[in-house]
Amino acid sequence: MAVHVITKENFETEVLQSEQPVLVDFWATWCGPCSMFAPVVEQFAEEHAEIKVGKVNVNEQPELAQQFQVASIPMLVAFKGGKAVGSSVGVQPKEDVLALAKKAM
Repeated sequence: MAVHVITKENFETEVLQSEQPVLVDFWATWCGPCSMFAPVVEQFAEEHAEIKVGKVNVNEQPELAQQFQVASIPMLVAFKGGKAVGSSVGVQPKEDVLALAKKAM
């Protein structure tokens, strides 16, 4: 499954009202670790269609970054039933991404 671009305009529909668990990657184009982590997130999305994966560019969506108190990126937040159920900061191996996603399942 493709990675969804999440904005303040579609956040409620794509994340809060999603029937599926959702994993959201907060990132920025200037962030070196985010660039290193992007292939892991994309591969995870391809391998786990049961989980919706979205990306929020913190430069373009500062309201969402502020709402979720994003102080360091990359930051992953897992959502279940419209509520954040877990998060992690920094580059993670795919196994840790799966462990975080399982909190939302």
